[in-house]
Amino acid sequence: MFTEAQLYSPVTRSGDGDVTVHLSDEHPGVHDADYRARRNAIAALALDYAPGKPVPQIDYTAEEQQVWRIASAELARKHQTYACAEVLEAAARLALPEDHIPQLNEVSAALVPLSGFRYAPAAGLVPLRQFFGSFADRTFHSTQYIRHHSAPLYTPEPDAIHEIIGHANQIASPRFAAIYEAVGAAVGRLETEPALKFLANVFWFSMEFGVVREAGEVRCYGAGLLSSYGEIEEFRTADLRPLDVAAMGTAVYDITHYQPILYCAESVAEIEDVVGGFFATMDDETPDRLRHSSAAGAQ
Repeated sequence: MFTEAQLYSPVTRSGDGDVTVHLSDEHPGVHDADYRARRNAIAALALDYAPGKPVPQIDYTAEEQQVWRIASAELARKHQTYACAEVLEAAARLALPEDHIPQLNEVSAALVPLSGFRYAPAAGLVPLRQFFGSFADRTFHSTQYIRHHSAPLYTPEPDAIHEIIGHANQIASPRFAAIYEAVGAAVGRLETEPALKFLANVFWFSMEFGVVREAGEVRCYGAGLLSSYGEIEEFRTADLRPLDVAAMGTAVYDITHYQPILYCAESVAEIEDVVGGFFATMDDETPDRLRHSSAAGAQ
């Protein structure tokens, strides 16, 4: 099942107001005191943010800007080979800067005319109901920190490169943005945690790790693949299965490794019909109905 808490370093605030980001022992920056202090400071700005207040502006360092430039250039090259046409066209319209890390206000200013989405800051993990529910208002909660400079093409957790190069290029497509909005509307109808987890799983295998056949090749549209320097070259070797919402919603998988099973659509129209249609009609009983239908079909 989808265990999103493992994706983010926990963030806590002490009684005296000090904010701490708890990096894992395997994190590239765990032994870098300057990096840890930097992460704490950026997280504190996000925790102090409230809707209606100005979005925090981060004074990124030269080192952080260089990480963005390296990752942005490398991923842009890989997108030409591996990303689907819908994403490439959306990315061209969005035109994210390659020479500097865009502020979230800068991302929003470019996105709103294209799909109506805007970005809001997040210190780290945003609860599922809040994160997905905000899509109904076309809001995307994004981290603002950057991965450690020692590994510019790797991160153990979602950072601004994933949130912006991965998700913003995807959300710049009105077709994909409409699916995000349907996710948010579905969350507004859900009352049970199992149903919410089922929705999160389907999102994982579609908008995070979705692939599609195009012109005789398999290409990616999922933000997790679009922002992964390593996995974007490996996804074609996965066990590619047809879109199956019942299977996607109940799959058991390891988020710390490349995904061995992916669900491949035959077109963007099929993504809209199958995945978008699921989100548009989902309620608390949908997972059980899908399971029973899948079980009956297997007999």
